[in-house]
Amino acid sequence: MSFVTRQLTRRVGAIAPEIQEQIQTLSVEELENLGEALLDFSEATDLENWLNQRQP
Repeated sequence: MSFVTRQLTRRVGAIAPEIQEQIQTLSVEELENLGEALLDFSEATDLENWLNQRQP
């Protein structure tokens, strides 16, 4: 998970603690999907939108 977090930080800047908590709850498959999706992110709201789409 720390690899994805480092990639996200480099891509969109600092990640808010509540967003970090959401990332920590992701499954391995979801982390892999996030690792792929982050290549298209340009700002933190892209990450937030991606996480919100995965909420039940």
